[in-house]
Amino acid sequence: MRNLGLGGWPARRAQMTPDRTAFTFDGASTTYAQFAARATKLAHQLRRAGVRPGARVSYLGPNHPAFVETMFATHLLGGIFVPANFRLAAPEVEHVLTDSGAEVLIYAPECARVVRELGERPRQVVALAEPAPGELEYEPWLARGADSPIDVAVGLDDTALVLYTSGTTGRPKGAMLTHGNLVWNTYNLLVGCDVASDEVTLITAPLFHVAALNQTLLPTFIKGARSVILPGFDVDACYDHIEQCGITWMFGVTTMFAELAASPRWAGADLSSLRIVMSGGASVPESLIRTYQARGLEFCQGYGMTETAPGATFLEAGESRRKVGSAGVPVFFAGVRVVRPDGTDAEAGEPGEVLVEGPNVSPGYWRNPEATAASRTEDGWFRTGDIAKLDEEGHLHVVDRAKDMFISGGENVYPAEVENAIFEHPAVAEVAVVGVPDARWGEVGRAFVVCGPGAAPTREELRDFLRPRLAKYKIPQHVDVVDRLPRTGSGKIQKDKLRETPLPD
Repeated sequence: MRNLGLGGWPARRAQMTPDRTAFTFDGASTTYAQFAARATKLAHQLRRAGVRPGARVSYLGPNHPAFVETMFATHLLGGIFVPANFRLAAPEVEHVLTDSGAEVLIYAPECARVVRELGERPRQVVALAEPAPGELEYEPWLARGADSPIDVAVGLDDTALVLYTSGTTGRPKGAMLTHGNLVWNTYNLLVGCDVASDEVTLITAPLFHVAALNQTLLPTFIKGARSVILPGFDVDACYDHIEQCGITWMFGVTTMFAELAASPRWAGADLSSLRIVMSGGASVPESLIRTYQARGLEFCQGYGMTETAPGATFLEAGESRRKVGSAGVPVFFAGVRVVRPDGTDAEAGEPGEVLVEGPNVSPGYWRNPEATAASRTEDGWFRTGDIAKLDEEGHLHVVDRAKDMFISGGENVYPAEVENAIFEHPAVAEVAVVGVPDARWGEVGRAFVVCGPGAAPTREELRDFLRPRLAKYKIPQHVDVVDRLPRTGSGKIQKDKLRETPLPD
């Protein structure tokens, strides 16, 4: 087989374990043989729609087996998969589609309204259900696909994914991940986590994010184990599936694990099948980790980002109690440094910027050489922009995320993007957005707005203004109308002072 990338995985796995269950969704299961057949049919239909090596295919919708089918079918053809965040507003989705040059869009019915609002659409649009005029319906379209094998030459250096991550300039940019990045990240995960061929993995975090896709689904798939896919996170659904399906492994962000532990079902739930729970994306409070440990569960966590595919460091299960709160040590096939502003290595316990290098690191940003160059040191290390400390044993302790970015319910929010949207309001003269602590979401946005002459918008008026422009999680929960913003002598806004401003009663 000439396809050395992910596109070759379904056929290889089907040949090895054709009758094992690959996926369970909404009570229905699909074997590896059945999945490989469906991915092949879909690839033939994508080829008929004009998809060739290097072409981009996008998927918009909550977790669903069609997401996985679309990804592998695209990779069978040597195409590039562009999963879009279904929580985005229409202008944000349109940017992902136009910037990537997506030729085909497959979307779920939950996203029909957003797709209808797109000003510019890909050449071919396919709906999972209830297609609009000019669109195709997914299942009948897939069923018409041919059965003959496809073997397009794909190398590990070829681009597999373009994942859009909001940038500090306020404009989302597409991080490219090669097939090699994904393969090496899978190896790193399998070295650090004892994923078994009889694993039953619960996937509730969104697959358009790098963690759910690359840290759980792909390692489960390559081992020939079973992924139980839920459309999204729901506390009761999680408990039901853990007990009914015998879930052995699950990934989540801090918010998800906190809500599970706060549920009335926590004390009496049968969690005996769970071997490991794993988290990433933000620091997990030690008290929450200990809550899970008290139930006899091993709580693993790591550090990384989209550009590192995502694993950069990992805390193995055996160390999870002794090193509680640490993000672990560098993954097996990668290097991690913590450096001072002059690029020299920081001492143990000294905060510095995290640098990463290795075969899991993105080659750069889609059609954005300036951003690619800015993300690298002179000797080629990836600059994360995050601040952390290494302890005496080489374990990473994250101090803060990138200077202004905050994480709300597991989603990265970059204030510059939110500020740009708020500034479109005709009454707004200046604006600054910061993240503030929140009991439910970890952090939420707080906007400080300086208005021009005339009426100032209320909190709800401003939130109403932003709803068609931004995803819900990006819209600030708090709005302060102020006379001026604090600035340094050089005119830069002092966001540290804004973060320290007490919330009104």
